[in-house]
Amino acid sequence: MELQALGKERIGKYEFTGIEGGFGKDKKSMTAKDIANLHNQPLSEINRRINDNRKRFKDGVDIIDLLNGSEPFRQFAQEMGLIGSNRTEHVYVLSERGYSKLLKILEDDTAWDIYDELVDNYFNMRQAIHENQPSLVANKRLEIMEENAKTRKAALMVKIAKATNSESSSQTLYAKAAEVLTGEMTIPVMKQKEYTATDIGNKLGIKANMVGRIANKLGLKAEQPEQNEYGRWSNSKSRYSDKEVPQWLYFEKGYQAIKREVA
Repeated sequence: MELQALGKERIGKYEFTGIEGGFGKDKKSMTAKDIANLHNQPLSEINRRINDNRKRFKDGVDIIDLLNGSEPFRQFAQEMGLIGSNRTEHVYVLSERGYSKLLKILEDDTAWDIYDELVDNYFNMRQAIHENQPSLVANKRLEIMEENAKTRKAALMVKIAKATNSESSSQTLYAKAAEVLTGEMTIPVMKQKEYTATDIGNKLGIKANMVGRIANKLGLKAEQPEQNEYGRWSNSKSRYSDKEVPQWLYFEKGYQAIKREVA
């Protein structure tokens, strides 16, 4: 289904280009470029977060890459000025479901502030009016609020777990956070030696970004803010600003997996 630009939309103080189609009749979507503007982040950072979690986004349901789609999609990207140069590799458009997945990955203040308004007044409003279902938006909002509350609670538990000096308390909090998100009590791997991508790159004689690409290829990274047998997510200060950014730290098993791939 072809995409169609609806013109400028405004939700509160936020302005972006409304798009319809691609994911089904009357289904609205948003470009990664507009999402980057909404969250006051570079487009390259939004694309990186999507690429790092690409396996979690289902093509045609959550996301469309206009540069890897049909010719009408590529033409739409050109007409909308979404192709910066010949070096542009991806032009992503996300559905409501895709944006909600990205929201969990971003977890910034804007994400929580704007999402309810987007669901109420952008993604679902036309459908509610068309089907004369005033309860549709209310039910959807309640569902999103419940999911947001779970994610916030789990994130808070993880932060407390990282700050505590008690190993047993830390592991219990990690397990409870996993239970909040998945419904299952998962005891994570105990703390052990950890490596940054730079550490592993220095050991193996490759660049840190190559370590990250190999990890993504092998599917070593857990969904934020969780951990698994290969490593865990941690917050570290960005080299380019005072903001903290998520960083994947590798356990010994993660290091060995990268080493085998390089060998």
